[in-house]
Amino acid sequence: MTSTATRATSTVPSTLDPGREHVSRQAARLGGVWSLPEVRWATVSLVLFLLGVLLRYVADAPTWCSDAAFLACYAAGGWEPLLAGLQALRERTLDVDLLMIVAAVGAASIGQVLDGGLLIVIFATSGAQEAYATKRTQDSVRALLDLAPERATLLDGDGTEREVDTAGLAIGQVLVVRPGERIGADGRVVFGAGEVDQAGITGEPMPVYRTVGHEVFAGTLNREGSLRVRVSRPAADSVVARIVTLVEQASATKARTQLFIEKIEQRYSVGVVLSTLAVFLVPLALGGSLRPTLLRAMTYMIVASPCAVVLATMPPLLSAIANAGRHGVLVKSAVVMEQLGTITQVAFDKTGTLTAGTPRVSEVVPLPGAGVAEDQLLALAAAAEKPSEHPLARAVVGAAKARGLDVGQAGEFTSTPGRGVSVILDGRLVQVGSPALLGGADADGEAAAAVARLESRGRTVAVVLLDARPVGILGLADQLRPQARASVEALTLVTGSRPVLLTGDNRAAADRLGADVGIGAVHAGLLPAQKVSEVTRLREAGQRVLVVGDGVNDAPALAAAHLGVAMGRHGSDLALQTADAVLVRDELDALPLVIDLSRRARAAVRQNLVLAGAAILGLIGWDLLGHLPLPLGVAGHEGGTVLVGLNGLRLLRSSAWDGPAAVGGRQTSA
Repeated sequence: MTSTATRATSTVPSTLDPGREHVSRQAARLGGVWSLPEVRWATVSLVLFLLGVLLRYVADAPTWCSDAAFLACYAAGGWEPLLAGLQALRERTLDVDLLMIVAAVGAASIGQVLDGGLLIVIFATSGAQEAYATKRTQDSVRALLDLAPERATLLDGDGTEREVDTAGLAIGQVLVVRPGERIGADGRVVFGAGEVDQAGITGEPMPVYRTVGHEVFAGTLNREGSLRVRVSRPAADSVVARIVTLVEQASATKARTQLFIEKIEQRYSVGVVLSTLAVFLVPLALGGSLRPTLLRAMTYMIVASPCAVVLATMPPLLSAIANAGRHGVLVKSAVVMEQLGTITQVAFDKTGTLTAGTPRVSEVVPLPGAGVAEDQLLALAAAAEKPSEHPLARAVVGAAKARGLDVGQAGEFTSTPGRGVSVILDGRLVQVGSPALLGGADADGEAAAAVARLESRGRTVAVVLLDARPVGILGLADQLRPQARASVEALTLVTGSRPVLLTGDNRAAADRLGADVGIGAVHAGLLPAQKVSEVTRLREAGQRVLVVGDGVNDAPALAAAHLGVAMGRHGSDLALQTADAVLVRDELDALPLVIDLSRRARAAVRQNLVLAGAAILGLIGWDLLGHLPLPLGVAGHEGGTVLVGLNGLRLLRSSAWDGPAAVGGRQTSA
């Protein structure tokens, strides 16, 4: 694959544009929220809880009114976790969810109805969030299949054409693909030439010229020129279908990431249940009275319940999530925020991630002896490109406008796929396009030498001819994000490893960008499955891998990595839903900062677990060795929770989000 410019004119928008139909997608998402029973029941539970608080503390209603609202809250938010917990018991397992339901019911039985209701709401909301996130990812995976058209034009052996379902296409059949149509199957071009937008599959920022012998992919858009494509793979084995399969497999086989406290929840839950039974049954067996023994056992279960530990874990992580959100980073869960601090290797996509994904004119090179100045050369090229809708044409016209040049009005515009455009300007022929335009016009070889120099730097090249004589060369490049290099350096300091580059773009362009931003390990020309292989190789080498990308082709790698981060402004739906976090404003310099913030949150969690554990042990000892009044036990339990909660809230402060210098100067260990 070369970086040579190819030209076309088309007004057909790319069907792979991730920004299409934004409003309708948002409406569909809102409708999808309420289709989930978990969301509906969590909402009902929250409303009933707030109603109970209002009745008890604001309206001064009779106690039975608020208690009724709280009990209805218990029923709405607790029945699903209760059924799931009972199912787990049938499978001989015990989890914190069931224990929390028991604790909530126990709290209500001794008059602490408000505390129990709060626990129910917290757990119902958590379950609703998990269900919604799962549904969004599944919907995005299914929507990816819409990239490949359902119908295609089949060319029969007798030359007749007919519409057929793409699902029934067989290897060896020939399709006719006209301008503006999406290609119906993976295959090779056997006749014709055209410009194909395949950014969604390979990540290449600009349409590529495809003619006889070139491979094309299902779902990509033929912008100009008519193609005949011989099918090489059935629909089920197309690159688009394999992307879907890769994402589903990676998501299914990826080990469930847990919060630290969840890793010990099974043993803790069993321990609390058994010890509570012991606190109740042993004194009874020794002749103790039922009521005080039951009261002591309930007090023990309250002070020993994991509420304090769970709440000690969540405030630092939730505070860090809120702080990151204020600075343009959407972290999707507390699990993700905790795991960000463990990352040791970052892998970047190129187009749309380290670069803006839009070409710009980087060099304007008049040829010696052509008699054309730099601005005049750019103005000529812009006049020829002005009628075209090609991304390179827009870049040339934009560069001329940025310099304030007068772009003339040309006539007799023509476009030839794979070669370029031509116009008549002030009675003279102006041509702009690929080096194929040179032909025999470059007698002294100066134009070819200039083309070679720019291509060696990874530039896309356009030549400009005036009356069939080469007068200059334009170099175009994908625009590097201004903070890319600084972000790469900061990530190197934070993770201890220099980031790597995984891109479907050509080798020359990838190497040039790697040199520009300070990335040494560059893997170019990768299809989605090959990106997954590289991520898997890094994981098997013992690295904790984070992948940053924006396109459909990045989604399998995002799913295969320990964590994935998507670019928010122009990221595809699939990338945004597969990713664990989103850079909402596409600010790469926020990435090392959020990793560092995660490490601060992890440290606060460890502090809180020590404080919560000490409080629980102290209260348990008091209850077992002395006499701990229930109100005092509840107060001590809640007091410890408040203390660790306040410690976690420190991460809401602006000072917790440091500048790049602070990140670079801090220790890199998690």
